[in-house]
Amino acid sequence: MQTHSAKRVEIIIEAMMERRLTEALLAAEVTGFTVLPVHGGSGRSGHWTRAGQIGRAGGMVAVVCIVRPDRLDGLLDAAFEVVESHIGVVSVTDCEVLRAERF
Repeated sequence: MQTHSAKRVEIIIEAMMERRLTEALLAAEVTGFTVLPVHGGSGRSGHWTRAGQIGRAGGMVAVVCIVRPDRLDGLLDAAFEVVESHIGVVSVTDCEVLRAERF
């Protein structure tokens, strides 16, 4: 089966910034993304968990996008505008997709 090169972008950001990030992605013409809850982790500030939290204020989400390589710069520019002044991590990896027309 033939596969096609793509880029997978994962953005971990504070849950309260989810809407701002997804609106920025839509404005940058990113045609799809998935938002996942993040239950905990460890980073520069140490270990953290959502256990015991009632609201979204202290939580994190992961926004996952897969795009054609020629659309990567626009996505990263849009994401950086949001992530720059907030807690967040952006990673980019190469991936392969089966139906390139969907990206």
